[in-house]
Amino acid sequence: MAAASGRCRLLWAAAAALVLTLDAAPVEELDDSFKDNRKDDIWLVVFYAPWCGHCKKLEPVWNEVAIEIRNSGSPVKVGKMDATSYSSIASEFGVRGYPTIKLLKGDLAYNYRGPRTKDDIIEFANRVAGPLIRTLPSQKMFEHVHKRHHVFFLYVGGESPLKEKYIEVASELIVYTYFFSASEEVLPEYVTLPELPAVVVFKDGTYFVYDDLEVGFPQKPASEWKPKPKLYKFKLQLVNLIILLLSEQK
Repeated sequence: MAAASGRCRLLWAAAAALVLTLDAAPVEELDDSFKDNRKDDIWLVVFYAPWCGHCKKLEPVWNEVAIEIRNSGSPVKVGKMDATSYSSIASEFGVRGYPTIKLLKGDLAYNYRGPRTKDDIIEFANRVAGPLIRTLPSQKMFEHVHKRHHVFFLYVGGESPLKEKYIEVASELIVYTYFFSASEEVLPEYVTLPELPAVVVFKDGTYFVYDDLEVGFPQKPASEWKPKPKLYKFKLQLVNLIILLLSEQK
Protein backbone atom coordinates (compact mmCIF):
# COMPACT_ATOMS: atom_id res chain seq x y z
CA MET A 1 0.00 0.00 0.00
CA ALA A 2 2.82 2.37 0.93
CA ALA A 3 4.64 1.51 -2.29
CA ALA A 4 1.51 2.27 -4.32
CA SER A 5 1.10 5.57 -2.50
CA GLY A 6 4.70 6.45 -3.22
CA ARG A 7 4.25 5.70 -6.92
CA CYS A 8 1.16 7.92 -7.01
CA ARG A 9 3.05 10.80 -5.44
CA LEU A 10 5.85 10.30 -7.95
CA LEU A 11 3.39 10.34 -10.85
CA TRP A 12 1.71 13.50 -9.55
CA ALA A 13 5.10 15.19 -9.18
CA ALA A 14 6.06 14.22 -12.74
CA ALA A 15 2.72 15.47 -14.08
CA ALA A 16 3.10 18.77 -12.23
CA ALA A 17 6.60 19.22 -13.62
CA LEU A 18 5.29 18.53 -17.13
CA VAL A 19 2.53 21.12 -16.73
CA LEU A 20 5.02 23.71 -15.55
CA THR A 21 7.28 22.91 -18.50
CA LEU A 22 4.42 23.25 -20.99
CA ASP A 23 3.20 26.50 -19.43
CA ALA A 24 6.63 28.12 -19.51
CA ALA A 25 7.10 30.28 -22.57
CA PRO A 26 9.93 28.69 -24.61
CA VAL A 27 11.58 32.01 -25.50
CA GLU A 28 15.34 31.75 -25.38
CA GLU A 29 17.28 34.73 -24.06
CA LEU A 30 20.12 35.04 -26.57
CA ASP A 31 23.67 36.21 -25.94
CA ASP A 32 26.82 36.77 -28.00
CA SER A 33 27.17 33.03 -28.71
CA PHE A 34 24.10 33.31 -30.93
CA LYS A 35 26.17 34.81 -33.74
CA ASP A 36 28.13 31.59 -34.19
CA ASN A 37 25.33 29.10 -33.54
CA ARG A 38 22.28 30.61 -35.21
CA LYS A 39 22.77 28.99 -38.64
CA ASP A 40 22.15 25.56 -37.12
CA ASP A 41 18.45 26.34 -36.79
CA ILE A 42 15.70 28.63 -38.07
CA TRP A 43 15.18 31.47 -35.60
CA LEU A 44 12.41 33.97 -35.01
CA VAL A 45 14.05 36.70 -32.93
CA VAL A 46 12.94 39.97 -31.44
CA PHE A 47 15.64 42.52 -30.73
CA TYR A 48 14.52 44.70 -27.84
CA ALA A 49 15.60 47.37 -25.38
CA PRO A 50 14.69 46.98 -21.69
CA TRP A 51 13.40 50.57 -21.49
CA CYS A 52 11.28 50.34 -24.67
CA GLY A 53 7.53 50.63 -24.02
CA HIS A 54 6.60 48.94 -27.31
CA CYS A 55 8.90 46.03 -26.40
CA LYS A 56 7.19 45.59 -23.04
CA LYS A 57 3.80 45.58 -24.76
CA LEU A 58 5.01 42.92 -27.21
CA GLU A 59 6.42 40.61 -24.51
CA PRO A 60 3.21 38.70 -23.62
CA VAL A 61 2.38 38.35 -27.33
CA TRP A 62 5.89 37.04 -27.96
CA ASN A 63 5.44 34.43 -25.25
CA GLU A 64 2.19 33.30 -26.87
CA VAL A 65 3.91 33.12 -30.26
CA ALA A 66 6.65 30.93 -28.81
CA ILE A 67 4.21 28.56 -27.10
CA GLU A 68 2.05 28.10 -30.21
CA ILE A 69 5.03 27.61 -32.53
CA ARG A 70 6.51 25.00 -30.20
CA ASN A 71 3.21 23.17 -29.73
CA SER A 72 2.63 23.07 -33.49
CA GLY A 73 5.82 21.08 -34.03
CA SER A 74 7.41 23.83 -36.12
CA PRO A 75 11.21 23.72 -36.51
CA VAL A 76 11.35 27.46 -35.77
CA LYS A 77 13.00 28.45 -32.51
CA VAL A 78 11.86 31.65 -30.81
CA GLY A 79 14.29 33.94 -29.05
CA LYS A 80 14.89 37.47 -27.86
CA MET A 81 18.03 39.55 -27.60
CA ASP A 82 18.73 42.67 -25.59
CA ALA A 83 20.05 44.85 -28.40
CA THR A 84 21.49 47.35 -25.90
CA SER A 85 23.66 44.68 -24.29
CA TYR A 86 24.69 43.09 -27.59
CA SER A 87 24.71 46.16 -29.77
CA SER A 88 27.39 44.89 -32.15
CA ILE A 89 25.34 41.80 -33.04
CA ALA A 90 22.17 43.85 -33.36
CA SER A 91 24.01 46.24 -35.66
CA GLU A 92 25.19 43.37 -37.88
CA PHE A 93 21.54 42.36 -38.31
CA GLY A 94 20.59 45.90 -39.26
CA VAL A 95 18.61 46.68 -36.13
CA ARG A 96 17.75 50.40 -36.11
CA GLY A 97 14.80 50.55 -33.72
CA TYR A 98 12.93 48.57 -31.10
CA PRO A 99 11.37 46.12 -31.20
CA THR A 100 12.78 44.62 -34.41
CA ILE A 101 11.51 41.18 -35.44
CA LYS A 102 13.50 39.01 -37.82
CA LEU A 103 13.36 35.46 -39.07
CA LEU A 104 16.86 34.08 -39.60
CA LYS A 105 17.22 31.21 -42.04
CA GLY A 106 20.68 30.19 -43.16
CA ASP A 107 22.50 33.26 -44.43
CA LEU A 108 19.27 35.21 -44.89
CA ALA A 109 17.55 37.56 -42.46
CA TYR A 110 13.93 38.46 -43.15
CA ASN A 111 12.36 41.54 -41.56
CA TYR A 112 8.85 41.45 -40.18
CA ARG A 113 6.94 44.72 -40.57
CA GLY A 114 3.38 43.56 -40.07
CA PRO A 115 0.98 43.93 -37.14
CA ARG A 116 2.41 42.80 -33.80
CA THR A 117 -0.29 40.23 -33.17
CA LYS A 118 0.22 36.54 -32.40
CA ASP A 119 -1.56 35.26 -35.51
CA ASP A 120 0.18 37.64 -37.92
CA ILE A 121 3.63 36.92 -36.53
CA ILE A 122 3.07 33.15 -36.60
CA GLU A 123 1.74 33.30 -40.16
CA PHE A 124 4.89 35.20 -41.18
CA ALA A 125 7.16 32.69 -39.44
CA ASN A 126 5.46 29.68 -41.03
CA ARG A 127 5.51 31.26 -44.49
CA VAL A 128 9.16 32.31 -44.44
CA ALA A 129 10.49 29.25 -42.61
CA GLY A 130 8.93 26.88 -45.13
CA PRO A 131 9.97 26.20 -48.74
CA LEU A 132 10.43 29.27 -50.92
CA ILE A 133 8.40 27.66 -53.67
CA ARG A 134 5.59 25.34 -52.58
CA THR A 135 4.49 22.75 -55.13
CA LEU A 136 0.78 22.27 -55.80
CA PRO A 137 0.42 18.60 -56.83
CA SER A 138 -3.31 18.59 -57.59
CA GLN A 139 -6.25 20.78 -58.56
CA LYS A 140 -7.76 20.11 -55.15
CA MET A 141 -4.68 21.58 -53.49
CA PHE A 142 -4.81 24.55 -55.86
CA GLU A 143 -8.41 25.25 -54.87
CA HIS A 144 -7.47 25.02 -51.20
CA VAL A 145 -4.69 27.59 -51.67
CA HIS A 146 -6.92 29.81 -53.78
CA LYS A 147 -9.56 29.94 -51.05
CA ARG A 148 -7.06 30.51 -48.26
CA HIS A 149 -4.83 33.24 -49.72
CA HIS A 150 -5.94 36.68 -50.84
CA VAL A 151 -2.89 37.14 -53.10
CA PHE A 152 -0.38 34.54 -54.28
CA PHE A 153 1.97 33.85 -57.18
CA LEU A 154 2.23 30.69 -59.26
CA TYR A 155 4.93 29.49 -61.65
CA VAL A 156 3.64 27.09 -64.31
CA GLY A 157 6.06 25.09 -66.45
CA GLY A 158 9.40 23.31 -66.35
CA GLU A 159 12.96 24.46 -65.81
CA SER A 160 13.73 27.80 -67.48
CA PRO A 161 15.50 31.15 -66.96
CA LEU A 162 12.12 32.51 -65.86
CA LYS A 163 11.92 29.90 -63.10
CA GLU A 164 15.43 30.77 -61.92
CA LYS A 165 14.41 34.42 -61.67
CA TYR A 166 11.16 33.45 -59.97
CA ILE A 167 13.09 31.55 -57.27
CA GLU A 168 15.47 34.46 -56.81
CA VAL A 169 12.59 36.89 -56.39
CA ALA A 170 10.78 34.56 -53.98
CA SER A 171 13.85 34.39 -51.73
CA GLU A 172 13.50 38.10 -51.06
CA LEU A 173 9.76 38.68 -51.33
CA ILE A 174 8.46 35.69 -49.38
CA VAL A 175 7.98 38.17 -46.52
CA TYR A 176 5.01 39.62 -48.42
CA THR A 177 3.13 36.67 -49.87
CA TYR A 178 3.30 33.03 -51.00
CA PHE A 179 5.00 31.63 -54.11
CA PHE A 180 3.87 28.34 -55.63
CA SER A 181 4.61 26.16 -58.66
CA ALA A 182 2.44 23.69 -60.55
CA SER A 183 1.97 21.92 -63.84
CA GLU A 184 -0.61 23.23 -66.29
CA GLU A 185 -2.87 20.25 -65.55
CA VAL A 186 -3.38 21.47 -61.99
CA LEU A 187 -4.99 24.72 -63.11
CA PRO A 188 -8.78 24.97 -63.33
CA GLU A 189 -10.35 25.33 -66.77
CA TYR A 190 -10.99 29.07 -66.42
CA VAL A 191 -7.23 29.77 -66.27
CA THR A 192 -5.81 29.98 -69.77
CA LEU A 193 -2.14 30.60 -70.48
CA PRO A 194 -0.91 31.84 -73.87
CA GLU A 195 2.41 30.04 -73.47
CA LEU A 196 4.66 28.20 -71.03
CA PRO A 197 6.46 28.78 -68.81
CA ALA A 198 4.37 31.48 -67.17
CA VAL A 199 4.05 33.39 -63.93
CA VAL A 200 0.52 34.03 -62.75
CA VAL A 201 -0.68 36.19 -59.89
CA PHE A 202 -4.03 35.34 -58.34
CA LYS A 203 -6.00 38.01 -56.50
CA ASP A 204 -9.50 37.43 -55.17
CA GLY A 205 -11.55 35.97 -58.02
CA THR A 206 -9.29 36.83 -60.91
CA TYR A 207 -5.74 36.34 -62.19
CA PHE A 208 -3.08 38.10 -64.27
CA VAL A 209 -0.43 36.53 -66.50
CA TYR A 210 3.08 37.84 -67.06
CA ASP A 211 4.75 37.75 -70.44
CA ASP A 212 7.70 39.57 -72.01
CA LEU A 213 5.83 41.65 -74.59
CA GLU A 214 5.34 44.86 -72.64
CA VAL A 215 6.98 46.79 -69.82
CA GLY A 216 5.29 49.04 -67.32
CA PHE A 217 2.05 49.25 -65.42
CA PRO A 218 -0.98 51.13 -66.68
CA GLN A 219 -2.17 53.78 -64.24
CA LYS A 220 -5.37 52.02 -63.19
CA PRO A 221 -6.46 49.74 -60.34
CA ALA A 222 -4.86 46.29 -60.17
CA SER A 223 -8.21 44.68 -60.88
CA GLU A 224 -8.21 46.29 -64.34
CA TRP A 225 -4.78 45.45 -65.74
CA LYS A 226 -2.43 42.65 -66.65
CA PRO A 227 1.24 43.41 -65.88
CA LYS A 228 3.69 42.32 -68.57
CA PRO A 229 7.30 43.01 -67.54
CA LYS A 230 10.41 41.87 -69.38
CA LEU A 231 12.55 39.32 -67.58
CA TYR A 232 15.33 41.76 -66.67
CA LYS A 233 12.77 43.99 -64.93
CA PHE A 234 10.95 41.09 -63.37
CA LYS A 235 12.02 41.71 -59.78
CA LEU A 236 11.32 45.44 -59.74
CA GLN A 237 7.93 44.98 -61.34
CA LEU A 238 7.03 42.18 -58.95
CA VAL A 239 7.93 44.30 -55.93
CA ASN A 240 5.69 47.08 -57.20
CA LEU A 241 2.91 44.62 -57.94
CA ILE A 242 2.99 43.05 -54.47
CA ILE A 243 2.94 46.45 -52.77
CA LEU A 244 0.01 47.53 -54.91
CA LEU A 245 -2.00 44.35 -54.42
CA LEU A 246 -1.48 44.25 -50.68
CA SER A 247 -2.31 47.93 -50.33
CA GLU A 248 -5.62 47.28 -52.12
CA GLN A 249 -6.27 44.47 -49.64
CA LYS A 250 -6.33 46.88 -46.68
